[in-house]
Amino acid sequence: MIVEFIAKNALWIGLAFGSGIMLLLTSMKRGFGGNISASDAVLLINRSHAVVLDVRDDAEFNAGHIADAKHIPLAQLPDRLKELSRFKEKPVLVYGETGTHTSKAASILSKSEFKQVRQLQGGVKAWQDAKLPLVKG
Repeated sequence: MIVEFIAKNALWIGLAFGSGIMLLLTSMKRGFGGNISASDAVLLINRSHAVVLDVRDDAEFNAGHIADAKHIPLAQLPDRLKELSRFKEKPVLVYGETGTHTSKAASILSKSEFKQVRQLQGGVKAWQDAKLPLVKG
């Protein structure tokens, strides 16, 4: 009886299974932080009041960072997650110098149940290339 049902509905079962896989893959990709451009980051900050997290070292941060960015160097992030726990439901924009370290930070945040993690594609360099302001100190 079950075999007959599967045989008659193989197309629909395959379609449902494929859709489920696609949905799962999309959710996993978003969970680890989708890359967004500098212009989209500005919209995320202004419209959604995203929390901005700079994961660069102290010298890089002091040389210039996005206004109101919270500074937690990547190496310290696992130990300092408690400082960010109240932002688990808010959008979090993570950035580094060129974007190479942000995926690791995004992964740490996602695994710690942060729901809306995004990465600044190209890091602070892309921000500067877009002629967007930085704050020193």
